Amino acid sequence: MILVGLTGGIGSGKSVVSSQLATHGAIIVDADVIVRDLQRPGQPVFLAIVERFGAEVLAESGHLDRAALASKVFADAEALAALNQIVHPAVGVEMMRRIDAQRNSRRVVVLDVPLLAENPRLGLGGVLVVDLDPQIAVQRLVDQRGLSAHDAQARIAKQASRQQRRAIADWIIDNSGSRLDLARQVGAAWQWMCSLPPAAPDAGRVARSANS
Repeated sequence: MILVGLTGGIGSGKSVVSSQLATHGAIIVDADVIVRDLQRPGQPVFLAIVERFGAEVLAESGHLDRAALASKVFADAEALAALNQIVHPAVGVEMMRRIDAQRNSRRVVVLDVPLLAENPRLGLGGVLVVDLDPQIAVQRLVDQRGLSAHDAQARIAKQASRQQRRAIADWIIDNSGSRLDLARQVGAAWQWMCSLPPAAPDAGRVARSANS
């Protein structure tokens, strides 16, 4: 198994890059997808969130209202810390389960983690960063996700800076151009990934004691 970290700020287009890497043959271990899986009704993480934050974070369907939950924790550091304590350890365990399932394979496994700069991982063969000027990211969040410019800027400010992400990169994709240009860059990044050495036995684990 070759294990590569993939990260990028909100609005950078990281999810598009992840999807394109999957078409090349990568196994994607996506932190955001895992979070959504763990937050399905009846799951322990879902039940713990409802117990901590109340029924107002539920939609009429009985599923978690992610927007309502985000509004509760976004400007409340204590609430955010409580949510992280519920979600992050479970996500970490599930990530490692999915990585471990591929350890004896010859596949390229991409660990798709938005907060990789904030929570480094051990033994990655390389780190791929999807890079974008924050002002372009703000505009894309406004145009494509319907956020206000103020909300988009605030969310970007909560994450690692562009400079911090670039500092951990072994390979950078510039997503300021066209989709065709992005596809070409992803193809080049894929060739780089395939040339990396196999992962060490502890690869993928958080590089500090806390889970993420």
